[in-house]
Amino acid sequence: MSGLNSMYLILILTLTLLIPHAVVSSKLEAIDVLLDRLDSQRSSPSVQESAARAVLQRLLPAHVNSFEFKIVSKDVCGGHSCFLIENYIQPSKNEPKIIIKGSTAVEIAFGLHWYIKYWCGAHISWDKTGGIQIASIPKPGSLPLVKDEGVMIHRPVPWNYYQNVVTASYSYVWWDWERWEKEIDWMALQGINLPLAFNGQETIWQKVFMQNFNISMEDLNDFFGGPAFLAWARMGNLHGWGGPLSRNWLNQQLILQKQILSRMLELGMTPVLPSFSGNVPAALKKIFPSANITRLGDWNTVDGNPHWCCTYLLDPIDPLFIEIGEAFIRQQIAEYGDVTDIYNCDTFNENSPPTNDPTFISSLGAAVYKAMSKGDKDSVWLMQGWLFYSDSAFWQPPQMEALLHSVPLGKMIVLDLFADVKPIWRTSSQFYGTPYVWCMLHNFGGNIEMYGILDAISSGPVDAHISENSTMVGVGMCMEGIEHNPVVYELMSEMAFRNEKVRVPEWLKTYAHRRYGKAVHQVEAAWEILYRTVYNCTDGIADHNTDFIVKFPDWDASPKSVSGISKQNHLLRTPPGPRRFLYQDTSSSLPQAHLWYSAEDVVNALKLFLDAGNDLAGSATYRYDLVDLTRQVLSKLSNQVYLDAVIAFQRKDVKALNHHSQKFLQLIKDIDVLLASNDNFLLGTWLESAKKLAVNPSEKRQYEWNARTQVTMWYDTNKITQSQLHDYANKFWSGLLEDYYFPRALTYFSQLLKNLRDNEKFNLEEWRKEWISFSNNWQAATEPYPAKARGDTLAISKALYGCAFYLCFT
Repeated sequence: MSGLNSMYLILILTLTLLIPHAVVSSKLEAIDVLLDRLDSQRSSPSVQESAARAVLQRLLPAHVNSFEFKIVSKDVCGGHSCFLIENYIQPSKNEPKIIIKGSTAVEIAFGLHWYIKYWCGAHISWDKTGGIQIASIPKPGSLPLVKDEGVMIHRPVPWNYYQNVVTASYSYVWWDWERWEKEIDWMALQGINLPLAFNGQETIWQKVFMQNFNISMEDLNDFFGGPAFLAWARMGNLHGWGGPLSRNWLNQQLILQKQILSRMLELGMTPVLPSFSGNVPAALKKIFPSANITRLGDWNTVDGNPHWCCTYLLDPIDPLFIEIGEAFIRQQIAEYGDVTDIYNCDTFNENSPPTNDPTFISSLGAAVYKAMSKGDKDSVWLMQGWLFYSDSAFWQPPQMEALLHSVPLGKMIVLDLFADVKPIWRTSSQFYGTPYVWCMLHNFGGNIEMYGILDAISSGPVDAHISENSTMVGVGMCMEGIEHNPVVYELMSEMAFRNEKVRVPEWLKTYAHRRYGKAVHQVEAAWEILYRTVYNCTDGIADHNTDFIVKFPDWDASPKSVSGISKQNHLLRTPPGPRRFLYQDTSSSLPQAHLWYSAEDVVNALKLFLDAGNDLAGSATYRYDLVDLTRQVLSKLSNQVYLDAVIAFQRKDVKALNHHSQKFLQLIKDIDVLLASNDNFLLGTWLESAKKLAVNPSEKRQYEWNARTQVTMWYDTNKITQSQLHDYANKFWSGLLEDYYFPRALTYFSQLLKNLRDNEKFNLEEWRKEWISFSNNWQAATEPYPAKARGDTLAISKALYGCAFYLCFT
């Protein structure tokens, strides 16, 4: 080989190695341009400082004069976003003691939260997870000083994203402004600066379709879903279910959205607005017969019911797509002003393109972005990356790269939605150079389940950020439902401001102290156990509560073979010694509930929690955690009781079947009594919040039906077939257990006993018929449920611990 050829080869290899870095650098430079533009459009420093003071006023009214807040330039922070905590110079009796500076009001609010956590031992969580613990904060004038020159903490990455597109339905649907104001305060205190803002969009769509495309309100009544199912109507999964939307609803939600956006902007947040994904009313096909509109397949209805299923998708390449997308963006700007440049769109989420040809996929992506950019020339496409996991067979590297590179440099940001369990950035060359947000999904359906992966949260964002050629530009929380597992969300929020991994055992000690307002060694020991059990799910399964109380198995319990029963029973227990509940054997034909830890260990954690009761009984955060932990223990143990009952049926043992089924039913009642002792575990709260939004009796009935249906059957049925999504949004709520889950289990076991006594196979269809009829009637009912707690949590939990100990260790 000649010297010239060798030099040429070396040059080619060098350029090849440099290209990825060059692409990454150019895309991140485009993000810097976006950040500069967003910074220039923020509310004035005085507006943001006032907004931060208002957060302080609502959180700590007695300390409103103890702090001074000041917006500072990013230059003070070395060109990045940061907060600074300093002692106020020469404080006097009437002057503040602490000054907190930040590049936006969000940084100031997070700095305030950081100070009261790590200098004052305070704790902030959602009201429904115990609320705040501020008793440990010293009185005004006695706040602790920070050392030396104070503290400066930077954001390692620019954004802290918040929400899933379905959170609006699982958690926010019945909220009024009073509740939203609390949530936006919580967001600011957690450092969230990139929240989804999806309220009110149906009113925007109404104006766009009726004014620009001759769609009638009657057509839109069939297009929009009901309040509790709007997320899936927006995504094109269903239409009409739970609707129609009243004019009152549409007007209320638009007003609420404007209040939400106004507050977000005052605090320096960048709201993410929706954009057009191609989901259109059926009538559009008749009005524009030449448009390329495809009817999609069934999404989880029973019998492919056309009343709800098979929505219509407009091809992004069709010129009408650009026209509608532009009109929607412009209508939002007309209503809200120019409040953002970042828009969410998930055209291909659970909806694969008709061909996997990369050139075609690239053209689709380009068209989706063009619809945004025609409405807002500076728009950036924010896309959920769930499709790359859920439909990985389709989205192979050529298809992924074609979609991700279909828009100009820096004009797409991907949410690595499931990075806490299945990070896509590792297997996709950092999304092929596309900026992304490392996200924790964590929760499905708003289920109440103690679950998490604290080690992944404490290290995953750091590993991603420091990895070679990293394109990570944020961290995010993308849970389907909120108001649970406060420990998970507090740690995840902190990762937006940490550039080193957190030592979780040490962090948990300070967390327990802050959460309960004092150090109690029994609780610290309990959290050590919970860390290595409940909050250490490493089996790769993202938990979606399948405990049999709340997701009752819909199957034929008749034995397949005697030998099969014997094998199953052996696998469910690990002799000799204490019972090991729900040994996860995938070969078993019996139903499986997810269990990733030692049940015995968590019973021991509960014992330690109870031992701390004398010191902590007055703490609302302790009482919430005690209910949640007791519920967790009993619900897991009840799974084995159910299986014992089924095995007794298969062995034709009437006495054992009756014994175990009665034990299962008693556990439901016992857990209901426990949940009733805490305001945060009540069905009545959910139902009353739905009815409170209604303006007339008709809306009241509709909203209550929506609320009852979403947390139970979820979707349509026929006489003998349950919804395929039944119990997806299951909840451990008092009232729901006793009046819904209990009758279901009672009906099932009664059918088993009847069939066993008559020497018949289990009549699954007969049980379904009876149960579905009951469920449909319950969904349509209107009897009220308590919205206030009753009973002594500590006393109830102590009594139930004996039951748990007996079930686990005998």
